[in-house]
Amino acid sequence: MPKVVVLSDRCKSCGLCVKICPRQVLAIGDKPNPKGYFAVAVQQADQCIGCALCGTMCPDVALEIYK
Repeated sequence: MPKVVVLSDRCKSCGLCVKICPRQVLAIGDKPNPKGYFAVAVQQADQCIGCALCGTMCPDVALEIYK
């Protein structure tokens, strides 16, 4: 089963990964990271298909995708 891991310390909450995800697995979270950004959170992990579009779109390399 594919898995997305958010490296919250790197996330700047741009939302590109949220917009590109075909299954709406990710969403902007409600907890700020140490830099004050509301990092992306995995909302529906069971819906992930491992396409890695989110990781490709992330300008901060804040996502790791495991297949």
